[in-house]
Amino acid sequence: MAISQKIYGLIGYPVKHSLSALMHNAAFAALGINAEYRLFEIEPSKLEGFLFGFIKVADTQGEEFNSGDITGFNVTIPHKVPAFLLVKDKIIGQSPDFSAMMTGAVNTVKRDGQKLVYANTDVKGFTDSLIMDLGFKSEGETVLVFGCGGAGRAVIAGLLQDGIGIKKIYIYETNQEAAASAKKQFSSSIFEDKKDKIEFLTSAEAVAVKINELDLLVNATPVGMKEGDGSVIDKQLLRKDLYVYDVVYNRETQLLQDAKGTGCNAVSGKGMLLYQGFAAFNFWFPGLPEKDRQKALEAMRKEIM
Repeated sequence: MAISQKIYGLIGYPVKHSLSALMHNAAFAALGINAEYRLFEIEPSKLEGFLFGFIKVADTQGEEFNSGDITGFNVTIPHKVPAFLLVKDKIIGQSPDFSAMMTGAVNTVKRDGQKLVYANTDVKGFTDSLIMDLGFKSEGETVLVFGCGGAGRAVIAGLLQDGIGIKKIYIYETNQEAAASAKKQFSSSIFEDKKDKIEFLTSAEAVAVKINELDLLVNATPVGMKEGDGSVIDKQLLRKDLYVYDVVYNRETQLLQDAKGTGCNAVSGKGMLLYQGFAAFNFWFPGLPEKDRQKALEAMRKEIM
């Protein structure tokens, strides 16, 4: 590794399944950028030290770095919401990233000298993929979102954006702490004119009652990431006119298998990964010529899709 080479990366717990390094390193190579993207498993207890300290961290290959030397990084499970709570309280003078404020979650950070600058690119990643990969265009549709952690908040915030046209969003979260936190987030003044579009469901029975109203079902939980995982919903409740989006991207989940077997239009979260990653790349490298941006995007797409 050249001494002048800049290090970017992903922090989460775990991260070994991630395709982000393949994607970003392909973009660096395509544009001749002297940088490398690494994967860092950061325990929750070390998150604040990673963000604001200068602690030693090892990547998944065992190579050690000082956290303060990592130029930019993405944030994934379980750090997106905790990272936002830390940076919003400690970073003074930055104009807040609107998507981060909408979601109460951070997934992209860059170091500007001693300062951290943050954003949430998951919102754009999801909405771009929803339209371009799934072909879903809303004209007053109803949606059910499983999960309201970092990814789920991005999905919900994306669906609530002006111009998307969603009529109703049902949210089902089995983690009561996460549900309470998300309820607080989506009752904030940012969503003052959209609060009536959101309803939290409290049981699997309530989900089954609502299922026939749905046009789109989104899994924003980690269910499906591990081999042997089941589905977030009984296959018998699916119908072939239902659109299904699963943010899990590292394998074809049981939900996707069931949805495709039923005849649903269904996709994984690889497109969300691609488009949020491309938005993060542009956040780290603003002002690139359009031809270079497209070159980077195609390199990323070729590597993971």
